[in-house]
Amino acid sequence: MLPLLAAVALLSSTAIANPEAGYSWHERRDYVAPSQLQASYDFIIAGGGLAGLVIASRLTEDPNTSVLVIEAGETGDDVRSRIDIPLEAYFNGLLHTQYDWQYLTAPQPNLNNRNVSWPRGKVLGGSSAVNGMYMVRPSASEFETFKKLLGSLDGAAAWGWDSMFAAMKKSEIFTPPSSDIQSQGNILYNPESHGSSGPLHTTYPGYMLPLVGSWNPTLNAVGIPPSSDANGGSGWGAFVATSSINPTNWTRSYAKSAYIDTLPARPNLHIMANQTVTRVIFDNSSGTLKANGVEYANSGYQEKPWPTVTANKEVIVAGGAVGSPNILMQSGIGPADKLKAAGVEVAYDLPGVGQHVQDHLSTQVTFKTNAQTTAQLYRSDAAAGTNNPIQSLVNSAIAYTNITDLLGDNAATFHQQIIANMSTYATDPAMNPSTNSFVGIGYQSIYQANADMLLSQIGQVELLLSLTGSDA
Repeated sequence: MLPLLAAVALLSSTAIANPEAGYSWHERRDYVAPSQLQASYDFIIAGGGLAGLVIASRLTEDPNTSVLVIEAGETGDDVRSRIDIPLEAYFNGLLHTQYDWQYLTAPQPNLNNRNVSWPRGKVLGGSSAVNGMYMVRPSASEFETFKKLLGSLDGAAAWGWDSMFAAMKKSEIFTPPSSDIQSQGNILYNPESHGSSGPLHTTYPGYMLPLVGSWNPTLNAVGIPPSSDANGGSGWGAFVATSSINPTNWTRSYAKSAYIDTLPARPNLHIMANQTVTRVIFDNSSGTLKANGVEYANSGYQEKPWPTVTANKEVIVAGGAVGSPNILMQSGIGPADKLKAAGVEVAYDLPGVGQHVQDHLSTQVTFKTNAQTTAQLYRSDAAAGTNNPIQSLVNSAIAYTNITDLLGDNAATFHQQIIANMSTYATDPAMNPSTNSFVGIGYQSIYQANADMLLSQIGQVELLLSLTGSDA
């Protein structure tokens, strides 16, 4: 199985400069408890992660539109330093805590049946509040492949490169590196590939280590050339990645800080944390399912009946790659055989729900060095204090290398082996647990799309330079 490669965005508790200092977060934001809910809202958003908060912010630009966001995790306000200080994500972050769903995969047949840790943010902002802050875009050809897979479906064109490139730039406010940082890190970028007026800050670390500056020439020496414009549709080769960091105070820029915290008071936006959407409620009186509300419960799942709230217009399921299919299946939307086996009443048999999730695996090659590392700086308290640029020193050197780079003359043979295995893959229960023929066709289509890109310049392997290991 060849998973699509995507950069997945995976804090000393010293004081920091607060971008919105002087405000009480609970006074500024309309956080609500269950007892404070309105009887109904125009839109209910299930999930206060990256997508959920962006949608909430955009919808409530209209003061006549009411929105309720329901987030299973906490607000994150009590652990702001561990979220806001970029460096803390690597040394004192929130993974494997109550702010992480702490998922484990099912036993993986090709990994000696091991269960693999699969972290996801359980806090307002979702995984954007707990990840490593890499801001790496897919290549243009990957988006175009996705658009092609969608065929004539409504909205398919929006997933093409031109549309997505414009949307990514619209969301971004990019700050170039200083001349010293650019020189020290051998940083290459094209300002035309970045936005300048969006809510989400991107930049480069405010402090640079010599090892990072050696990344591009070192990779170039082994045949992986540097990318002069990794964010402009050609996301392969070696480069120093932008990070989701606000350079005005060297804090993490993420869904909550970018799309919610900076808003003026909006009485039409309510956010309810520590409550989990257990299912979407449907009205089927007209013969067509229509979502008209949700059921929710607190983290302790108090005894039923669980409370509900009504949606006047839409319910938006924004639980992420894991949470969204989970909510749908608990609501009776999904493969009928799986739902019946779990004792869930089938509202609509939709076999593809929960199928074909893919992610990339990682491993490490550990080395020793006498050069300065991020770990040394952190352990020596060099990053302490307020508004310290060293606090922004996250991992950022990255490279994407393709099968031809890795296998040379054997790449074509490997490609043919992949093609030959397609039919077996689509029917192997370890890869495709569904017995539905249409789901199998979907698996084959995605497999073929991956195979078609295999001999292109698109990277099939992601290389990261981590300087955050032990300083012992």
